[in-house]
Amino acid sequence: MERAQQGPRARYREQTRAEIKDLALRQLAEGGGTALALTRIAKEMGLSGPALYRYFAGRDDLLNALIRDAYDDAAAAMARAAARSAKGSRGVRARLHDLAEAYRTWAIAEPHRYLLIQGAPVPGYVAPADTLERARAVLGPFLPLFATGSPGPAVAATVDEMTAWLAADGTVGAWVARYAPEAAGAPDAPAGEGRAASALAGAVLAWTQLHGSVSLEVAGQFAGMAHRGGTLLGAHMEMLADAFGLDQEPA
Repeated sequence: MERAQQGPRARYREQTRAEIKDLALRQLAEGGGTALALTRIAKEMGLSGPALYRYFAGRDDLLNALIRDAYDDAAAAMARAAARSAKGSRGVRARLHDLAEAYRTWAIAEPHRYLLIQGAPVPGYVAPADTLERARAVLGPFLPLFATGSPGPAVAATVDEMTAWLAADGTVGAWVARYAPEAAGAPDAPAGEGRAASALAGAVLAWTQLHGSVSLEVAGQFAGMAHRGGTLLGAHMEMLADAFGLDQEPA
């Protein structure tokens, strides 16, 4: 509806920006973040260099748009997976595997975009502050799963550190409350704080396991080895589920 109400000039601008981003993504796919060159994009589009700057202020402005788009698309994929997985009678452990596989599937389908947000930083580039909230949106669906857990000794130190982080940074507590309101509890409720720390520790540990396994697979480091990336990631998630006692009856 909003697009239909735009005038021809605004639609043309939107289409041109989309074309620029498509060409930039092609460059990223061919050579990574350092291959991004606005002059090449302008040449392919038949534009002069100055004309291109009417759509993006420079390389960093274009990277900002690409990174925001990538995070938003990844977050949308995770939200869809969480919604599908929550239907029916699937247990928390099974839902954890669903989310992990959704993350892996998106990364494999969009390797250059995945590496843009999770790979080596582009030299001289500093991402905008709003990417933090977008990154948290990708991991948000993990929070309610680990809020149900009973963390064991193997992750106790991490849970303690997450408890301190929650106390020191109100934005972290707000993030947990947004995705796992049942874990946030009242500010003066120790049980609620414990569940929030469990949720946060599980999400952070899930991210480290996902990042390590998926990044290796996307970079082709498993080539010539006998295992599937999904099998390895599944094993990581099983160990994490065990560490947090997911789907286990309380003692």
